[in-house]
Amino acid sequence: MAAEVECGKARLRCAFFVSHKHRLCKMIPSAGCRYCGEHAACEPDTTVGQQRKRIPCPLDPKHSVYADALQKHLKKCNSRERPLPVYYMKNINTEESDDEEDSDNNDTLPLHTEEVAGLIAKIERFSEGHCFVEFGAGRGHLAHWVQRALPANKRAHFLLIDRSTARFKVDGKHKQGAGEFERLKIDIQHLDLRKVPKICHEGFPVVGIGKHLCGSATDFALRCLAEQLPNLTNHVQSDSGIEVPRAEDQDTWTAGVGSQVLRSESQDWSRKGSSVAGLVIALCCHHRCRWRDYVGKEFFRARGLGCKDFSRLCRLSSWATCGWGRGRNGTEGHDPVGETTCPFESQLDLDVNTRVALGQQCKRMLDAGRVDFLRKRGFEATLKVYTDPTVSLENILLTALPRKVYC
Repeated sequence: MAAEVECGKARLRCAFFVSHKHRLCKMIPSAGCRYCGEHAACEPDTTVGQQRKRIPCPLDPKHSVYADALQKHLKKCNSRERPLPVYYMKNINTEESDDEEDSDNNDTLPLHTEEVAGLIAKIERFSEGHCFVEFGAGRGHLAHWVQRALPANKRAHFLLIDRSTARFKVDGKHKQGAGEFERLKIDIQHLDLRKVPKICHEGFPVVGIGKHLCGSATDFALRCLAEQLPNLTNHVQSDSGIEVPRAEDQDTWTAGVGSQVLRSESQDWSRKGSSVAGLVIALCCHHRCRWRDYVGKEFFRARGLGCKDFSRLCRLSSWATCGWGRGRNGTEGHDPVGETTCPFESQLDLDVNTRVALGQQCKRMLDAGRVDFLRKRGFEATLKVYTDPTVSLENILLTALPRKVYC
């Protein structure tokens, strides 16, 4: 009986053979047809196959459309060009560079429960009234567990940033919860936080979070937070609720930018006191950093280092995970490319432990430039170990809080 049911199901499936998947199409055709709507043109004995021709969509060739309905389809195709959001500003979180660079960025990594627990332990100090911005959110698991960790009577806001659409997102679990979740589909490289409605209109203090922001994505996030929004070092709340700078900067502020801020409606985020309350970002994949986007160029140049030195450090940083594949003893390995990236490795005659130690030193050198970048912008930044290396070899956390201001 079960075999007959399975046979009946098979007959209901489209008869088109998908060659690259080595199986039949799983779509269900209309009554009396052997092919689904996508493959109806393959049925020459029907009126559809003879009179209506299907062509690849010019916006996305992964799907097809009837040629006589093309114009109608283009108006509603999910791949059509859409108006850019107000918070889009091209390359706002990167800078032009005349130096050559040859590395690439960005990767996605799985989320591990033990790592999330370590991150949440650092984030719990922030509570009600904050807006948590998760960079590289993916399915949003980090924001999900942060919300679950907050006390039930505390209300927070969550802004999930990702440049692509992820399946099986957890945002829907919070539609009726205490936290407000909003997702923005945009590359961090082009994100202007000052123009995001939840921040510019409501003025929530911002907490940046991220669980493995690979390569240049971390640098984009740091610029987005440290260079766009003020922090408590340079801004304090006056009795009237308007944010003003420290006393030593008062004259400059009053004569210049400050007067414009108070008059400008477009700078409403400054009137409402939006500021960066802190950031907690787990670092990884330093070999995917790019000199053009790196925030620690001043730190390197002050030590006589340049683009080529940076590139070498990025390549050698992969040694920190070389010899550790994904899944070895349950350990999360992050894109181990040590041997393929460094062809001269065999000539150095270094054992695995030495390569790992050198790779970790290269990573910390790159992270030191990021710490220096944040400290020059009024933050107390530190690097911390947040989980055991048996859980993840990329177990370093970058945290930063605004320096306290006493008035």
